[in-house]
Amino acid sequence: MSKSWTATLKLPKSTFPPRPLPASRDQYIQQCADQLYEWQRNNRPADDTFILHDGPPYANGNLHVGHALNKILKDMILRTKVQQGKRVDYIPGWDCHGLPIELKALESAKEKNLSPLEIRKVARNLASNTVGKQMKSFRSYGVMSDWTQKWTTMDTAYEMRQLRLFQKMVKKGLIYLKNKPVYWSPSSQTALAEAELEYHDNHVSHAAWIRFPVTDDWRSLPQFEALQDKVKGNLYAVIWTTTPWTLPANRAIAIHGDLKYCVVRDGADALLVAESRLDTLNGKLAKADSTRPETQANTVYGTFDGTQLKDLRYTNRLRGKDAPAQPIIHADFVSAGSGSGLVHMAPGHGFDDYEVCNSHNIPVAAPIDDKGRFTKDAFPDAPEILQSAPSVIEGGGRNVLDLLNPHGDVLLVEKHEHKYPYDWRTKKPVVIRATEQWFADVASIKEEAVNALKSVRFVPEAGKKRLESFITGRSEWCISRQRSWGVPIPALYDATGAAVVDEQVVEHIISVIKERGTHAWWSDTPDDPAWIPSSLKGTYRRGTDTMDVWFDSGSSWTMMPKRADVYLEGSDQHRGWFQSSILTRIAAGAGDDAAFEMGAPFKQLITHGFTLDQEGMKMSKSIGNTIEPQQVVDGTLLPPMKRKGKAAKGAPTYDALGPDALRLWAASSDYTSDVVISVPVLQAIHSSLIKYRTTTKMLLGSMHKSARVASLSVTDQVALIQLQATMEEVGKAFDNHEFYKGYNALNRWINNDLSAFYLEALKDRLYCGDGGGVLEPVFNGFLRMLAPMTPLLVEEAWEHRPEWMKQDASLTHPLQQLYADPIIDSGRLTVDPVELQKDIPVLMAFHGATKRALEQARSAGHVGSSLQSTVDIYVPSSVDGQEHYAVLNVLEKHADELESMFVVSGVRINGPQRDDVSDFVFREDLEIQGVTATVEVRPPEHAKCSRCWRYIAPQEDALCGRCEEVVKSL
Repeated sequence: MSKSWTATLKLPKSTFPPRPLPASRDQYIQQCADQLYEWQRNNRPADDTFILHDGPPYANGNLHVGHALNKILKDMILRTKVQQGKRVDYIPGWDCHGLPIELKALESAKEKNLSPLEIRKVARNLASNTVGKQMKSFRSYGVMSDWTQKWTTMDTAYEMRQLRLFQKMVKKGLIYLKNKPVYWSPSSQTALAEAELEYHDNHVSHAAWIRFPVTDDWRSLPQFEALQDKVKGNLYAVIWTTTPWTLPANRAIAIHGDLKYCVVRDGADALLVAESRLDTLNGKLAKADSTRPETQANTVYGTFDGTQLKDLRYTNRLRGKDAPAQPIIHADFVSAGSGSGLVHMAPGHGFDDYEVCNSHNIPVAAPIDDKGRFTKDAFPDAPEILQSAPSVIEGGGRNVLDLLNPHGDVLLVEKHEHKYPYDWRTKKPVVIRATEQWFADVASIKEEAVNALKSVRFVPEAGKKRLESFITGRSEWCISRQRSWGVPIPALYDATGAAVVDEQVVEHIISVIKERGTHAWWSDTPDDPAWIPSSLKGTYRRGTDTMDVWFDSGSSWTMMPKRADVYLEGSDQHRGWFQSSILTRIAAGAGDDAAFEMGAPFKQLITHGFTLDQEGMKMSKSIGNTIEPQQVVDGTLLPPMKRKGKAAKGAPTYDALGPDALRLWAASSDYTSDVVISVPVLQAIHSSLIKYRTTTKMLLGSMHKSARVASLSVTDQVALIQLQATMEEVGKAFDNHEFYKGYNALNRWINNDLSAFYLEALKDRLYCGDGGGVLEPVFNGFLRMLAPMTPLLVEEAWEHRPEWMKQDASLTHPLQQLYADPIIDSGRLTVDPVELQKDIPVLMAFHGATKRALEQARSAGHVGSSLQSTVDIYVPSSVDGQEHYAVLNVLEKHADELESMFVVSGVRINGPQRDDVSDFVFREDLEIQGVTATVEVRPPEHAKCSRCWRYIAPQEDALCGRCEEVVKSL
């Protein structure tokens, strides 16, 4: 009976657990995040600080995986920079003002009619509590930051910076008050900026074809003389609109001077329409009135140039019996391919309408209130009719049509599906409404802003055009909001309602706010003289508007000592925070600060996509497909663990791999487009993380101090070259913020090079031989690559390092190591790495062929372990007279190590051809460097060593020579 030699083997021993222990999680987070951030701040050079400026998340509700993706991407960038030897600066911030929080405050309050001050107090409390909860969640992801220095947009110091920025823009004449159309949300009762909109492609409107009566003056115009006898009744101008509710605000009709227009018969009356739209109009009239004679449709009384229509006037019946005649004017945007070729102009409800009408001094009218209900001016003859109608977003337009129907002015109403803006918070339609609002002038600075982007690196590159388009597409920015929870616009109004805002007024208001706080703007009595500068005489009141929250967050660059190295947020921020940040910085300029660095607030702009579910749907609370980060951390999205016996009857348990599972999902994702998170994706992440832990445990249990002085084999040095090549690939990917590429490269190395090649080849030496090898350099290199992605695993691995490593004070923690530092003393190398690099393709080709031949033998039932075989390699020395020694030379050069490298019990190179009397022979041909070679797997020629199980012992139950010497030395 064979003796047991187990006690003589160096089997792996490690305290590293197969799964992370929940009880240790907080400790590891503190060490790998909080303590590491403090360490790098004290140990990395201050003159090379890398600044990642936080785009403040909104302090409203719980976090979702999109938040986790954002924060973890930022954290991985920071950790990569620490590995590169830089000091990093990352201070988290929160966006705390605005409508959603105010609405929550109103919902949570027991009393319904809260004063502005009461709303602000409840809103501040809600925001403060949310910031605390969100910060706790972010820290649980292993994100390192200067958490103690967090900032919020509701901090007094922050509000003062924002007001100073506003003051600079006032000084430059970039802030002004104007009564003009803005996006208005009746559901929120406030003005909105473009960045606060979302567009729905399937919005349905009740579009209407309407006729306006042209005044009889047309009969006296010479260009229409030929129509005198043809048109017995009235002449009407026909328009088409998707917003009938704007008809009370109609103040002009627009035509295009270059288009042709025709007058077409409609009974005794006549209709004015663009020639190109006549067929469409006839089709609509036939649809509205099936009894309409076809001959009418073909009766065109006359055709005119657009320029001939400018002398016409018409009336809008909705303006009442005293309605004045209104003009027909030219507008460049009028098209020959839509509507009637005549455009209804309501300068109080349309941006283009406003610009064109303003150039003709046509006054603005917008007869709806904050809730979208009609005012008395909408229908002066009987105001109550429209005042009692629903709001304009709830069907009020149909009431307008009811007023026109008795006159026959509504030719046709039909449903029309089209793209329409919605309030991104309330998810309800918005309107365009002229109100008196504060604006920031963008037209005068957008060229400089676009030029500033030229030196910015964009990831992905498409982000540059996207941001440029948002900047160039606007000329002004509506910065006022009609809410209570926000930073007040520091404006005073005199007794006539005229606003007073200049540098001195703002300076005085800032001085009072500095003393009393922004709450005092609402809490102080309206006539408190403290707010009025002594230079102003008369009666003044404080304004009630607050600043757009994008102005709030867009002011955050004022907190930085210089331009940030990186801004990183979701792709929706091109029209939001990215845009507001660059606009406010360019607008403010250097001022009196000589050290101010001109340009965009960011040197790199990185954007990530949205998170999608397994079906590719964007995650949304309303759909119910959102995933909370904690579900990934706890593993509850994956099937429960299988249990046996009595344990199977209890509550299910899940394989919780902790924050590293969430982090690895973020690292593995190509964030430059939308990111899928689903069970299949998380299962792949779970498998990778288990592989990392298994590999880590094996390395920890197999590293020996003696290996530091043991000679290096060729296999060791091949493993080092493979490791260094992978580290270079991973490091380059991480430096380019392409963590998913680094993740894939690391996995390829673990599976193909480390597990399938080196660790397999090293086992005999580790367990049965001198315990040598390069596992310690591999361990360090492995942890360096893991450090940005799975820092808790790295911290845990370091905590469980062998005792002899704990005693070595010269060792540096893997999270503090420089990524580019050598992983081994080059003096220990015995082979020129450059030459060995050339040999590796040959060695790996024969290694692969041997494995394939062994798999044939294993499938046929002839071998279990690869040690139950020997290998014959045949390489021709010449082919067609051409010498082919290169491949053969590589094999002969490393012949002594091939059997351990291939994990077989013997290797012969070009030995004498054997007679096929062996129990089995399995052949595998391969082509390498133009040479076709053969590998043959055969039974071993010697007995099995009962200690190492290699078939090189002289007889059964005996030890091989190597094992004899090792056992004697014990």
